[in-house]
Amino acid sequence: MRKVRLVLVLAVLLSAVYGDDTQKHSLKCNMIHLYDELPGEVGNINEMFSQGMFYGRLRFNSFGFKWKNEVERDGVKLRTDHVIGAMGGSLIYKSATLYGFSVGAGLYTTHSEGNLEDPEAYLYKAGKGTFSRYDALTDGTLDIVSLAQGYLKYSYENTSVKVGRQIVESFLTKSNDTKMIPNTFEGATLRSGSIYDTSFLMAYLTRQKLRDHSDFHHLLAVGDDPDDPYAVFTENDDSAMHFGLKLSELQARGIEDRLIIAEAKNKSIDNLALMVNYTAVPDLISSAMIQADYKFDLRDMYIIPGFRYMKQFDDGAGEIGGANLKTITAGYVDPESLDSELFGARIALVQDGLKLRLGYTKVADKGDIIAPWRGFPTAGFTRSMAQYNWYANTESYMLQVDYEFDSFDEFKIISRFAIQDFDDKKIGVQADSKVFEINFFKGLGESPVYIKTRLAHVAGDDDTVVDGITKTDPSYNEIRIELNYLF
Repeated sequence: MRKVRLVLVLAVLLSAVYGDDTQKHSLKCNMIHLYDELPGEVGNINEMFSQGMFYGRLRFNSFGFKWKNEVERDGVKLRTDHVIGAMGGSLIYKSATLYGFSVGAGLYTTHSEGNLEDPEAYLYKAGKGTFSRYDALTDGTLDIVSLAQGYLKYSYENTSVKVGRQIVESFLTKSNDTKMIPNTFEGATLRSGSIYDTSFLMAYLTRQKLRDHSDFHHLLAVGDDPDDPYAVFTENDDSAMHFGLKLSELQARGIEDRLIIAEAKNKSIDNLALMVNYTAVPDLISSAMIQADYKFDLRDMYIIPGFRYMKQFDDGAGEIGGANLKTITAGYVDPESLDSELFGARIALVQDGLKLRLGYTKVADKGDIIAPWRGFPTAGFTRSMAQYNWYANTESYMLQVDYEFDSFDEFKIISRFAIQDFDDKKIGVQADSKVFEINFFKGLGESPVYIKTRLAHVAGDDDTVVDGITKTDPSYNEIRIELNYLF
């Protein structure tokens, strides 16, 4: 099986090297494709497919990770420091449009090699998104070949409906394409941007494929098959998942974890951007969010204050899994309630290539926020690299400094410093930490090659004691280097 997957990986890479290089791409810092040229409208089904376009990427990622202290489990020291590299690519096809209809597909591949043995694969932190932990633990496979996108689309004027496997970008759902394969979903979405400077998104999603899974899986359920020792890695095992929401518990109650999204963005008032979002998994959890940003134009600079308010409603999930994402509810006001709130405020100053941002978030001392779909509730305000700061009673502060150099073509630096004040009385929440992160983005002129480097240093408390138990020191250092070739 591993040989077959390697052959498929090589096939995609060879098609990349020898394929059509006429299509041009641009790139965002988060490595999401932007399509500068799209297929047009045609008059028959043969032209619908023959005049479609392919978009490709060759990709290399490498990760290094080192904990400050050794980690022990059941009295055994674990080799958690690691390095891992991955190579692969993607081949995306978009057909031309016939009477409003079009189709699209995206094939992704990744092959990884690291210094940990296959039985230790679950210990990877950095780079775990480059392979499937379940496949590594069950058959030693560090490869993924996935048709992560495959959809039918109908468009009419400024409205479109898409059905099938697709990327869904919303407040709490993201492609999060920073590893090898994006986070995608199965379901139906409707987008419209035709009413009073307002864009709309509505979605009904039935399945999800996290970046480190080879198959699609449940949206808000943890695998717990008693006959499979690695069942926890079969369903939603995202780092922000609520691990008390076990699949067997949901099935016993007849709950199907479907994700419903309604989102609107409005810019009808000059300099004011408004966004509202409603996300729900019926019979489990739902949330409503409002965000506003206003841009003050001060001739040679902009000042942009903004705020975000999120209200989470417990519709049954708390009774099943408890108030804490790890199911350790000691220290929670109501151990069986996931009702919660999040408030965020920020202010940014933008002048030429310089951007300064100061952000603050506060989560109510109630339940933890549930968001395992790769959209982060504190993103853009206080979230830094690989951090999860939306546990109950958490305060966070972040300073972000971005600079884009005019003298160096396509060279940008993004740096963040975050202070995360978690609740010391909650054993199920990590110890306080300070995070420094710096990102370098560089394009090579007219070449379709892009380089991205990220470094993070986390300094955590090592003396937080709750009921005689010392919380794990969260300190670590991490480096990521990514190389992309687009064609």
